[in-house]
Amino acid sequence: MKKCVCLVGKPNVGKSTLFNLLIKEKKAIIMDTPGITRDRIYGNVSYNDKNFILIDTGGITSGTDTFNDDIKMQAELAIEESDIILFIVSGREELTSDDITVRNMLLKSNKEVIVVVNKLDNETHDNNIYNYYELGFEYVIGISAAHKKNINNLLDLITKDMNVNTKDEDNRLKFSVIGRPNVGKSSLINAILNEDRVIVSEEAGTTRDAVDTVFNYDHQEYILVDTAGMRKKGKVYESIERYSLIRSLKAIEDSDVCLLVIDATTGIIEHDKHIASYAIDAGKALVLVVNKWDAVPHSDTDMKKFQEKIKYEFQFIPYVKVVFLSAKYKKRINLLMPEVLNAYENATREVDNGALYDCIITANTIHAAPSYKGRRLSINDVTQTGTKPPKFTFFVNDKKLVHFSYYRYLENQIRENFNFEGTPIILQFKNKSEK
Repeated sequence: MKKCVCLVGKPNVGKSTLFNLLIKEKKAIIMDTPGITRDRIYGNVSYNDKNFILIDTGGITSGTDTFNDDIKMQAELAIEESDIILFIVSGREELTSDDITVRNMLLKSNKEVIVVVNKLDNETHDNNIYNYYELGFEYVIGISAAHKKNINNLLDLITKDMNVNTKDEDNRLKFSVIGRPNVGKSSLINAILNEDRVIVSEEAGTTRDAVDTVFNYDHQEYILVDTAGMRKKGKVYESIERYSLIRSLKAIEDSDVCLLVIDATTGIIEHDKHIASYAIDAGKALVLVVNKWDAVPHSDTDMKKFQEKIKYEFQFIPYVKVVFLSAKYKKRINLLMPEVLNAYENATREVDNGALYDCIITANTIHAAPSYKGRRLSINDVTQTGTKPPKFTFFVNDKKLVHFSYYRYLENQIRENFNFEGTPIILQFKNKSEK
């Protein structure tokens, strides 16, 4: 599995700025007001063919109010499950009692800690780095996240003991069962395996860890992963399930396909969509499983109504297939594995570049990109540059002219001409000079 790295520190030291810089997207909220980041935020970092999961945490203070205690609990969870801790401090000021509070937490963790002195924006501030060796950690490095200063040296230090990503020697398809607590994930595992391999209970949260099981289907071996239920934000403080969410996220990262289980008796809730986004953000193929279909009045009309609701609620993944089943009574279970295999096949699909080029040029001719300040996007070439998920690189006159709506139009054209059902696809745009 990928290693896990987390950012900890007092408020307003630039954790979220560094987080966004490393994951290369604006996912964390950045404001000058201390304490804006209240819950852990997750992202993926790739550097020199090495990948790791990055966790941003809320600012820790020496205060004793309930709100601060919750932030500390979140940070402790992230620290416990991480391999490396980045202790972020501000190079513009002296050490404070809040810094010492964080230091004491990290000394108890016995984890590898890198002190990252942020906001070293000029020579005057650069000299402040020596003040932070007194924290007692081996590694101290100065950076400026805002000015992208010394970031590669920081990444070199983080990844020094990580292995370069290579294709896993185990080529067996691996898929995980994900969802909120008590939607029937363990029952579904047992139904697929046709045995009571996993504990099934009416009590939410019975599964505390990700569990791998090897099984045979149609004379082939597969690996099935049961994960702990992912609770809503603010409900992950119970000590008995302290590490479940991070381990579930790691299981997603290590999977080829994810099965998102939805409870037919309670219907779709907002958190189901959040969990789906974890899999999509990780670039994983996805199948929606509506479980407990035996417990609701059902007919062809009812199923169509539920499908329409899924279509509405999951508008961001219109390509995902839906399977209605009852894990408890093993009804319609036979429909599941074909969809898993189909999603995986499409996630690994490679299309003919000639056919791809014809598809895009035709689409661009029929519907040209909108003009912006007298300029219009021109597509010179396109080629597939990856799988799992499929990735397509466009060479254009100016990538800044790519509007979100036109991105969706091109994605839809690719999906209509090639079968990418069940998998996200990525469109990357480069200026033709970058070719």
